Amino acid sequence: MSSATPSIRSIASGAILAAATCFAATASSGMETPAKQAYIVDLQTGTVLLEKDSTTPSPPASLSKLMTLYMVFEQLKQGKLSLDDKFVVSRKAWKMGGSKMFVEVDKRVRVEDLVRGIVVQSGNDACIVVAEAMSGSESAFADAMNRRAREIGLTDSNLVNSTGWPDEGHAMSPRDLAVLAQRIIEEFPEYYPYFAEKSFRYNKIKQGNRNPLLYRDTGADGLKTGHTRASGYGLVASAVREGRRVVMVLTGLRTARTRSFEARRLLDWAYQSFKNYDLFESGAVVENADVWLGKDETVPLVTERDIKISLPRASRRGLKAKVVYEGPVPAPIAKGTKIASLVVTAPDFKSIEVPLVAGADVARVGVFGRLGAAISYMVWGAER
Repeated sequence: MSSATPSIRSIASGAILAAATCFAATASSGMETPAKQAYIVDLQTGTVLLEKDSTTPSPPASLSKLMTLYMVFEQLKQGKLSLDDKFVVSRKAWKMGGSKMFVEVDKRVRVEDLVRGIVVQSGNDACIVVAEAMSGSESAFADAMNRRAREIGLTDSNLVNSTGWPDEGHAMSPRDLAVLAQRIIEEFPEYYPYFAEKSFRYNKIKQGNRNPLLYRDTGADGLKTGHTRASGYGLVASAVREGRRVVMVLTGLRTARTRSFEARRLLDWAYQSFKNYDLFESGAVVENADVWLGKDETVPLVTERDIKISLPRASRRGLKAKVVYEGPVPAPIAKGTKIASLVVTAPDFKSIEVPLVAGADVARVGVFGRLGAAISYMVWGAER
């Protein structure tokens, strides 16, 4: 005899700004950029701040070296490699063109030096040394990278070599590069500081890091630049300001100077135009839902994780939240059961829907209680 009807309860925007972290959303910014492709995401909230053709695979140039490094870092983390291990330089690696760390054929090179040679000097030769040592050949290493890429959620990528050298079919999307950057930052904090090094000397040759953001007061601490004729000038960058970490991917820029200017401009825009707002802490009671035939008249609706969003600063006044559920909710109710949704909206912001679950068990009343409720319903109706 339950009269279950949709229930919508609004929560005043001022009341919901109360606590901690993280629910993915997309902001609608209208920002333009000469980059062919762009993707900027706030890692604290998962909010995409800027998106331009971000899921189309395209030649990544040296940006794909991040996947080579990911494979190395994973082996180091698992104890299968040591920074002091040494790999032998093959003739193929020694002869490789493009950016080099200048390893010498038949010499043995420490893994840590190879990592720094890839990160700082963008050494194609170092990448091939790593690939051959870890998988036997560069093609086998590419196969291993593709398998791992699919496992970690890189859905728009296909890797043919370890270096990013122009090769038919070698492509990655900006979104995949951002996902990869986030994984490197979060999974390998002990190795991530290599990306902030401004120079590295090997074989008596000192080379500077090509990341232009490292040389200005931007908060940047990584990750990688890339350039070929096919790809244009690209950059995967990350920065932290006031506890907020942003990852930015830009591709297809015409010159190194344009890349430097645009990277700094968009990074400043991401921090200046958006602010992070805490909505609810994990386990916080958002609303109380009416219960039908329960020993308790209501059940608390709670979030299962912290909820935080990034909003354009101008959209703050229009922030709204409402709880939607079919009510009254029939007992018995088990704690943790999904009952409702919290819908958050704001101007220039793609609405998000967050599940809310029962914060407590609610037992069903006995037979006499149900009989009394049924009589009450017939006499008074659903509303008393």
